[in-house]
Amino acid sequence: MTAEKEAVATVAGLMALAARTAPKAKGQDEILIAVLTAAQQKKLSRAMTEYGRKNGVGFFLRDAGNVAASDACIVIGTRGKAFVGINCGACGYPSCAAFAKAAGAAKKRTTPFAGPNCAVRMADLGIAVGSAAKTAQIHNVDNRIMYSAGSIAMALGFLGKDCTAAYAIPLSASGKSIYFDRPTPK
Repeated sequence: MTAEKEAVATVAGLMALAARTAPKAKGQDEILIAVLTAAQQKKLSRAMTEYGRKNGVGFFLRDAGNVAASDACIVIGTRGKAFVGINCGACGYPSCAAFAKAAGAAKKRTTPFAGPNCAVRMADLGIAVGSAAKTAQIHNVDNRIMYSAGSIAMALGFLGKDCTAAYAIPLSASGKSIYFDRPTPK
């Protein structure tokens, strides 16, 4: 392993720390984090390619190539059905009780994310992902927040069965960022 790859692995751990300690509503931590192993990263890339081809989604194919070429990958998700209990209505339901009823009645997931989700938990997820990406930037590690990789990592069960939304952040240390100037296959 090169010094750069070792540094990227260290930064992935620091990103997990940043996501874990990011501010959360009412101090309730529903964030899920996984730093993928090399085998999990390969499995993720293959599954993204398969999904992209099957569904004709070119950016999944592009992003799969980025995940495969990355030095590391972290996935951050949340338990979005764990409502906060403040009856804010941001989820579209008049109360947390109504949200909980709808979330409990939700059918098997047919979309990349499993809804409905507590809007406050989604905000917590965004703050955690932003904190992790900021940590990568501070340490000069190229990165890209990916809905595509997060949704497939979630489908693969990398964050457990209670995860309802996730984003992945692949990491790379090279002379030029692999996450820019990326043509999207049709």
